[in-house]
Amino acid sequence: MYLNRKIRFYYNLKIARAIPVENLEKHLNDYKVKNNIKVFKNNNHLGYYLAGLLEGDGHISLPCLGITTLNRVLNPRIVFTSHVNNIGMYTFIQSELGNIGRFQASSENVIRYIIGDVKGIMLLINLMHGKLRTPKNIRFNDLIKFMNTKYSLNTPESLVDNSNIVNNSWLTGFTESDGHFGIKHIEKKAKSDTRKRSVSESVTLKFILNQRSFDKPTSSSMKPFMENLALFLSCNLTSYTDNRNSEILCINVSSLDSVKFLVDYFNEHPLIGDKLNDFKKWEIVYNMMIKKEHLTDKGRLEIRSLIGKL
Repeated sequence: MYLNRKIRFYYNLKIARAIPVENLEKHLNDYKVKNNIKVFKNNNHLGYYLAGLLEGDGHISLPCLGITTLNRVLNPRIVFTSHVNNIGMYTFIQSELGNIGRFQASSENVIRYIIGDVKGIMLLINLMHGKLRTPKNIRFNDLIKFMNTKYSLNTPESLVDNSNIVNNSWLTGFTESDGHFGIKHIEKKAKSDTRKRSVSESVTLKFILNQRSFDKPTSSSMKPFMENLALFLSCNLTSYTDNRNSEILCINVSSLDSVKFLVDYFNEHPLIGDKLNDFKKWEIVYNMMIKKEHLTDKGRLEIRSLIGKL
């Protein structure tokens, strides 16, 4: 047993490695050139975005209070985990936050952006305070209590945000974490000896948000929140079991009216990560459908090309 623990510990050390500063600077410069992204409108806008991002791709780690046997003072950590394709986005976020935090590559395709210093943690607490919507707000308040106790602070409890999603960028951050923009094209197929019915040509757009039905750190169900979000997006909430035998809640938007709402929303509160390109292709197809261009030969070719690039 002890040997196995040592092997796992060594393996984790080998995988979790710091990303050199010069690499991060290159990713940030490449990102700015490619995306021409401007700064967030204000700290309030940034705070809502980060709250959505944390509730989708983040977690809060809380150590025990006090000093360890090695005489080390341990601080909490706020960790954002994402695919390596989003490293440019996260270096941009880091620059917007005054270059706080550090990066790790935890595997070949996964990066972690970690904030573990007191100044950085308090900055994020102040930015996201009162802006979280899911049960992760419970864990966020545990973090506030920890910092209040350890550093004699008096930060008030963070209340769950019930403001209109249209007015802020929370859904943008949440989508960067767990959203998916899908385009489906079904070609026309005539009835044949092997096909009893003909198939009509169709183009559909889907926006999908998946979440585990149970939030383990807070022992809370995600279903009430996801039901409210599905109601807001005028779609149904479904569920399925993944390959780890966990129940996954799924929001699936496909009606053109709801798609129009999302197109308008993400143009007002733009995505800044890897999913921005998927959204742009999605928006192109939506505009083609509104103009009936998806029914033309040229439109069909363009849609097939866009699907191939998703």
